[in-house]
Amino acid sequence: MNWIQRKIYLYNVTFGLYMLDWWERCTFNIVVIILMCFVLRYVTQFFKRYVW
Repeated sequence: MNWIQRKIYLYNVTFGLYMLDWWERCTFNIVVIILMCFVLRYVTQFFKRYVW
């Protein structure tokens, strides 16, 4: 196991994704990516508005 495979394994075990089907894992990952995009967008707007 290399470093990347270990991180993927840790992610799957931490969130319980190892017991889901492939399409459920894919759906969960898509939702996580969308939420991360919203958070990143909010943080950048916050910094543009209040910090700079």
